[in-house]
Amino acid sequence: MKTIEERMNEEMREAFSSCGFPEAGAAVTVSNRPDLCEYQCSSAMAEAKKLHRKPIDIAEAVAEQLRGSSVFSEVSAVMPGFINLKVSADAMAEALRAMEAEPKYGAHMDSPRTILVDYGGANAAKPLHVGHLRSAIIGDALKRMGAFFGNRMIGDVHLGDWGLQMGLIIEELRLRKPDLSYFDPGFKGEYPAEAPFTISELEEIYPTASKRAKEDKAFAERAHASTRKLQEGDPGFRALWKHIMRISTADLRKNYDALDVHFELWKGESDAQPYIPGLIEDFEKRGIAHESEGALVVDIAEPGDAKEYPPCIIRKSDGASLYATSDLATLIDREKHIAPALYIYVADKRQSLHYTQFFRAARKGGIVPPEHELKYIGFGTMNGKDGKPFKTREGGVMRLEVLIRDVKEAVLKRILENREIPEEEAQETARIVALAALKYGDLLNQAAKDYVFDLDRFASFEGNTGPYILYTAVRIKSILRKYGQRGGAPVSAGDLLPAELPAERALSLELTRYAGNVEAAWRDLAPHRVCQYLYSVADRFNAFYHEVPILSEPDETKKRSYLALIRITGGILEACLGMLGMRVPERM
Repeated sequence: MKTIEERMNEEMREAFSSCGFPEAGAAVTVSNRPDLCEYQCSSAMAEAKKLHRKPIDIAEAVAEQLRGSSVFSEVSAVMPGFINLKVSADAMAEALRAMEAEPKYGAHMDSPRTILVDYGGANAAKPLHVGHLRSAIIGDALKRMGAFFGNRMIGDVHLGDWGLQMGLIIEELRLRKPDLSYFDPGFKGEYPAEAPFTISELEEIYPTASKRAKEDKAFAERAHASTRKLQEGDPGFRALWKHIMRISTADLRKNYDALDVHFELWKGESDAQPYIPGLIEDFEKRGIAHESEGALVVDIAEPGDAKEYPPCIIRKSDGASLYATSDLATLIDREKHIAPALYIYVADKRQSLHYTQFFRAARKGGIVPPEHELKYIGFGTMNGKDGKPFKTREGGVMRLEVLIRDVKEAVLKRILENREIPEEEAQETARIVALAALKYGDLLNQAAKDYVFDLDRFASFEGNTGPYILYTAVRIKSILRKYGQRGGAPVSAGDLLPAELPAERALSLELTRYAGNVEAAWRDLAPHRVCQYLYSVADRFNAFYHEVPILSEPDETKKRSYLALIRITGGILEACLGMLGMRVPERM
């Protein structure tokens, strides 16, 4: 189906052509002056110089051609050369009827591609905290958006599982339990099947070891040595590492599940290690990397750079590899087994230099073919009301499960204050709404911007919040349910009439803009634009709801038209919420 905007652009191009003007640049856009018109065309001004004509003369000629159009109810040319447009009510109703008949309400599907999203950023042996929230939420939303548009989406948590934290844990455990068989170089038997620690102990061991390393130089050196031994294949340390990974991954899965964030792949830095020796040898042999002050580096500066970029270090002077080395090796693994057309990396915007170096080194080394895209989405920090990175009241880093619990409790309190529903349903509804509060509060902001986490605002049922959007969708469900309980037959798009009332028209117009908004959001990898559209639809629906007595409308034909309109509204709200990882409860 053609969207109403596609129809308008077609008619605008035909009108330009009929007047003898070039049609290529003729385009209709949403008006930035809704008090004057709904859409406008400024192409006459762009063409005026080439045609040696006054812009207003071109605009008036084109407007005259459009006045018989069934798409527009009003067309006017205004100084200095704008064409102001108002959509006809019949065209809007026709567009909405066509939308409901189409899968995805007429949003155009991509030519399916395989897309890998690298997000999450979790480290093994460390609990998830608020610092992991943005990567998880933004990455999951992008993955869901891509799947909505027909792509094969693969999410990889890409665990930090091979670094110094492992050596620190091993050495702290050696201090506490020196007699364990893992530390006996002469041990020849089977290592225990059960880990010598629980998840609670593991989460206490790491910070203790980290603190000890800062205060005890000898301990820190032993931790570095143990990390190297693990990476070189020490059997006892490898057995311990497997215990750490099994217990840690189970806990991470549980916490990500609580956030309704999921991954297709649970690979880590360790999976890339087998590729590193060959990578380094290849880069050296082909002259892509060279030695600099004892380190092996890849020069990434390119002609036209506005600033100076330092080289990408792939091997330190002491022989150790770095994050960039691991990321390049991971790309080799991904190209070998998946070969996605697009890679999307979601990480803190302060890592911008790393991703520039890593991407350019990968291109220079030919690891990724030119047709495979590499994109980096850098996000800002989640801050407290003091403007500093969000902390607990005691000043520590808040665990993610604690944050989710606090939001759920705030939402549950609000639900129980306003509704009498069974405890079990209230708990499940609170969980759904809490996740919407968290996710919407984050995604509403452009990814690169910092934002202030305000629990009271995020959990509010009023204003531009997740709970407000869900409440709007629930209200629509309730109205349709009541109509059915009163004996009304199910409504369909065929019941929809051209809008007559101002609020009805405003809602209809916003719904016809659905495809353009969500397609642009996916094209720009910008979930915040879906949030903006959600709020706009919810706001217009609520204005319509308060202005129009839907269920008490005496004219049954009009009533069914109103119900058909809000049915489409509810479907579009749910589709957009689904793209962002939120769902609508039955009641609130």
